[in-house]
Amino acid sequence: MKIAQVAPLYESVPPLYYGGTERVVSWLTEKLVLLGHDVTLFASGDSVTKAHLVPGCGKALRLDPDCKDPIAPHVAMVEQVFSRADEFDLIHFHIDYLHFSLSRHTQVPCITTQHGRLDIPDLVALYQQFRDMPLVSISDSQREPLAWANWLGTVHHGMPEKSLRLRKGGKYLAFLGRVSPEKGLREAIEIAITSGQKLKIAAKVDRADQDFFEVDIKPLLDHPLVEFVGEIGHTQKQDFLGNAAALLFPINWPEPFGLVMIEAMACGTPVIAFPRGSVPEIIQDGTNGFLVKTVEEAVRAVRNIDRIDRLECRRYFEDNFTDERMAAKYVDIYKRLIGRGSSPIAFEEGVLKWIEVESPSPSTT
Repeated sequence: MKIAQVAPLYESVPPLYYGGTERVVSWLTEKLVLLGHDVTLFASGDSVTKAHLVPGCGKALRLDPDCKDPIAPHVAMVEQVFSRADEFDLIHFHIDYLHFSLSRHTQVPCITTQHGRLDIPDLVALYQQFRDMPLVSISDSQREPLAWANWLGTVHHGMPEKSLRLRKGGKYLAFLGRVSPEKGLREAIEIAITSGQKLKIAAKVDRADQDFFEVDIKPLLDHPLVEFVGEIGHTQKQDFLGNAAALLFPINWPEPFGLVMIEAMACGTPVIAFPRGSVPEIIQDGTNGFLVKTVEEAVRAVRNIDRIDRLECRRYFEDNFTDERMAAKYVDIYKRLIGRGSSPIAFEEGVLKWIEVESPSPSTT
């Protein structure tokens, strides 16, 4: 198949530091190329890929001090994608809804993976207007606020098996992610201090969360059990996650996926998490970690973390969250979508139905 992958421009593909969506796009793109598909990647110009790279901007926008309006280059990239639409059998978007108006009017099948939270009231009217857009969720829980939308399937993220390796672990607890209220860093610090365990924090601070960091988190970093490492890249995760006794994931929001959970599993590191959003789809209580509802339950889980077999954590990752499994599921969805032709959705008595039309056979590679 001739496939276009359209990535956000905030980070490079793969990202230099933090950037879950762009990292997943990278893993998917490289696996599709390895499987023999002809892939074109629309992304920032500092991206690295074996696909055909079409730069949407010179470098990742988050690290570009000259970028004042990040939406502008995205709009320009969308126009560039559709100016070349007839070169592809399918266009796969990872940029939320920015392309919907143009996708509706092209003859080329388009699909959109939703990477963010969907429980935002403002989204309801928008997705009702565009309820013909074919969508993919990254967890079953993610789609619940818009359950009536045109979901073609759920594809859990997957990463290369050799990207991270099994480690024996160590004595400290790890937190990896963003410094924001919904990610639960304050709770993670409380869990570590109460359990008497050292906590290492590898996290980035976005501008939007700077006040939260200064007021709520920074005063807690003086504790002798707390070490703030700062933002790290993928190459540093092997040691950071692999040498940890457990990953703390006490989230306070409906997490759409939570890539760090499978990264920890790949290292054999169990996860102690609050069961919100996608978490119960990824963590099997007692197998690759513990599902807990309170800080007190998390402290007990820390004290029982030796009950989790690190080898079993790694096996669970290999069985469920590899890039091979992810790519195979996407290819299946691609084929189904291409086979339906390019006609829009028909509405019959409030039910979405495809209008079947004869369409040319897609390329075999």
